[in-house]
Amino acid sequence: MLENLRWRCRWTSHLGCLKGCLEHLGVEISDAWLFGLTGHAFVLNVHERVCPSGPTAWNTQMLSRLGKNAGYSAEAVTAVKTDRDFDKKQELAWNTVRAALDAGTPCYGWELDIPEFYVIYGYDDGGYFFSGPKCDEGKGPKPWRELGDTQIGCLEVYTVERCGPAEVRGAVKEALGFAVEFARSPKRWAYPGYGTGPAGYDNWVRALESGTADGWGAAYNAAVWGECRGFAHAFLREAAERLGGSVSAHLYKAAGQYRAVAESLKKVADAFPFFTMKPEYMEDAARRRAAVDALRTARKAEAAGLELLEWLAKEL
Repeated sequence: MLENLRWRCRWTSHLGCLKGCLEHLGVEISDAWLFGLTGHAFVLNVHERVCPSGPTAWNTQMLSRLGKNAGYSAEAVTAVKTDRDFDKKQELAWNTVRAALDAGTPCYGWELDIPEFYVIYGYDDGGYFFSGPKCDEGKGPKPWRELGDTQIGCLEVYTVERCGPAEVRGAVKEALGFAVEFARSPKRWAYPGYGTGPAGYDNWVRALESGTADGWGAAYNAAVWGECRGFAHAFLREAAERLGGSVSAHLYKAAGQYRAVAESLKKVADAFPFFTMKPEYMEDAARRRAAVDALRTARKAEAAGLELLEWLAKEL
């Protein structure tokens, strides 16, 4: 048991787990810097029916690569339930996590409880002990043979180790480059039926206008992407303060655009509040209209922000 290892409560559970792991390792990093340098602050992935899967159902491999710029190295064991060697991958994950925890290395994984990410802080003879959404202080054991054996059918566990962070200018450049690529090259990062960047907003608006949007999905997407955009604003301001010079004015300007996005997504979250969401809210024309207006405003600000990020990624 790594008793001082727990996740940090965030709508974006992947980053909440990473934050908890980094705190355990003694890596001092602000939430904004972590969200920004990994590129997650700028991600937006929305299904054509605004499915709740949008915030997690995309290729997240870039988080491990860019994470090295933020001061950590994450190694993964992954598999899908249909793999012929799935049983062996479950056993590899189990052995990997136990060896890591024995060495004091924090771990996290996917769907130890609900379909979210969870810090893995311990084990016994039969399974994992974990912390995350709906179990902040801990839960377990989760039988190791059950990990990944779900309807979604994805096995993911990560070990997280400390490494030296990259030079600030280069790290910011890479993060902003990824942000632009994710928004404009969805085939590399998104699955069929999902839209990234401005196309994600278009999916969201169409679903609300046609009445095909999932209510819980609308609430959850608004909460997650609103959190991300709030950290995007803070990250860009922090980058401007760290870098200074001629690019700082453009970073501050970009921060303003993402602040506007965050404010607009807050209006969507107010129309569809996650914890008090009711099915009838999706039948309320005034709520849907308010959300659509806010999403159109957010899309416009995001498009302007992406133009600035593209310029900055080339200039840095």
